[in-house]
Amino acid sequence: MGNTEFDVLVVGGGVVGAGAALDAASRGLSVALVEAHDWAAGTSSRSSKLVHGGLRYLEQLEFKLVREALKERGLLLRRLAPHLVRPVPFLFPLAKQWERAYVGAGVLLYDTMGGAGAVPMHRHLSRSRMTQVGPSLDVSKFAGAIRYYDAQMDDARLVLTLVRTAAQHGATVLSRARVTSLTRSGGRVSGAQVEVDGSVVEVRAKRVISATGVWTDSLNSLSPGTPPFHVRMSKGVHVLVDRSKVQLDGGLITKTEKSVLFVIPWGAYWIIGTTDTPYDGDPAAVSATSEDVSYILDHVNAVLRSPLSVDDVVGTYAGLRPLLDGASGDTSKLSREHAVAQPEPGFFVIAGGKYTTYRVMAADVVNSAVAGLGRAVAPSLTARLPLCGAVGYHELWADRARVAAESGLPTSTVERLLRRYGSAVSDVLALVAQDPSLAVEIAGYLAAEIVYAVTHEGALDLEDVLARRTRISMEHLDFGASVAERVADLIAGPLGWSASERDQAVKAYRASTELAAR
Repeated sequence: MGNTEFDVLVVGGGVVGAGAALDAASRGLSVALVEAHDWAAGTSSRSSKLVHGGLRYLEQLEFKLVREALKERGLLLRRLAPHLVRPVPFLFPLAKQWERAYVGAGVLLYDTMGGAGAVPMHRHLSRSRMTQVGPSLDVSKFAGAIRYYDAQMDDARLVLTLVRTAAQHGATVLSRARVTSLTRSGGRVSGAQVEVDGSVVEVRAKRVISATGVWTDSLNSLSPGTPPFHVRMSKGVHVLVDRSKVQLDGGLITKTEKSVLFVIPWGAYWIIGTTDTPYDGDPAAVSATSEDVSYILDHVNAVLRSPLSVDDVVGTYAGLRPLLDGASGDTSKLSREHAVAQPEPGFFVIAGGKYTTYRVMAADVVNSAVAGLGRAVAPSLTARLPLCGAVGYHELWADRARVAAESGLPTSTVERLLRRYGSAVSDVLALVAQDPSLAVEIAGYLAAEIVYAVTHEGALDLEDVLARRTRISMEHLDFGASVAERVADLIAGPLGWSASERDQAVKAYRASTELAAR
């Protein structure tokens, strides 16, 4: 990185930064992408795991935002990442009969705006039909429901796949690389000082893009003058409970006084959330409090026949939404629109927006950055660019019984792998073929997936594997501490760890989980 002048240096390895790196690289530009920690380590691994238009934004008259997000949902489902994004039905309970026309009109608009046809149309359900779909729901409190569709993904895996796809298109990508200052030449930003492994490397670039989410103000402070905008942080907390605790076909969404309540299927669990409250602490230290968990349980219990208790919670996680600062003191009312600015020549900042619209945000900031680059640059083509693992996924899915028979794995396991890796599943299965002991399961994942996280997906330590390459950390109350030693044994070889380094990694991870649990 220190020997090349790149066209574009992207700072921030979340979904927007990864998307920007892919957008620029696929246009034929030379690109470097740096991330201070790990890919998706911040907000982009702690979302509600939904690709959606934002049904509640219709009520706020954010029609452009909803239309744009629904169009992006359709692209991800059909072309860009069908292996990572899939439709999920949701129940919208109706408290009063008169709500049926009002909510139904909104959902009809939602179904027919952008991306129409990517998911099934909504249906109206009577109270008795609602009981059949959701036996655990206290239907006596409702006049029926509307069932509509949105989409779901593994947020950290989508970011990782964007990074891998950018690398396939020539981008130089590096995690554990922290920008400490911007460099300037001829009155413009010409790169950045980047700290890597204790050394500082000067990365030269014709354009520098900041896509740092809730850390936007921190990077803006490296540029003189008045920041073009500020970012407010809103905390969103989710809890996980065992799937057996709630009998419901699909998910559920209902309004709360501050936000919305989601009950979302997630493998063997339900993800239940979320909160939407202002946060002004350290972005790296955000966590779920007992008050957050109680708030979520109180609201989900309002719609259940048999209430959930704290003892039913098997995991929690908390993330921060980066919202453009506005006059409202209520973060739930701040716009989810995004903005692009150029604080000084050569330096571009993007902030705000929604996870679902990452591709539009990436194209917008790259469009701004390449203007005046001195040569013709192709328009964005990411709307037509399948991500790593997408090509061939449908064919493998149709042939999954054969894949299972040849690999010796259950069909259900092959299905789960296909939904995580797409056509790249062949690389994971090759590891099993080379070493059958890697077919053993650890906390719901194959040992081969843990090895693959290091050999193919850039994981550098236990947290990378347990928190983002797999989701063991959020799926267990001990954050995966109980399996840390087994995981360390699997990744020590590929990472070149000595026995003492392996032991220290386990000790450090367990210490971090104990701190997080307090």
